Amino acid sequence: MSYTYLSIIERSKLEILHQQGKSARAIAKELGRHHATISQELCRNATQETYHAEASQESYVQRRKASIPAGKWTPELAAVIEEEKLQRTWSPEQIVERLRQQALSIVCF
Repeated sequence: MSYTYLSIIERSKLEILHQQGKSARAIAKELGRHHATISQELCRNATQETYHAEASQESYVQRRKASIPAGKWTPELAAVIEEEKLQRTWSPEQIVERLRQQALSIVCF
């Protein structure tokens, strides 16, 4: 099952239809979406009974940015790998195993 997020165009249509007083099911039928998607979007982004497409799009972008994990790669880890291991001509497998033994973050070779 694939899911596509609401675009700014769909959010703009949603805003107009919501201002016209249409229900979530009527809006969903108009946009070709499931009524739960529309209801969730309205609940998540409506401020005092109004819905604003641009603010909702910006909130969506911020939520997406916040959901990306930081990752394991750090400048400190890069220094450890480069200075101590690569200059000694260790193989990637040896480096990963040593990091594992020292309980440091492990990066894939």
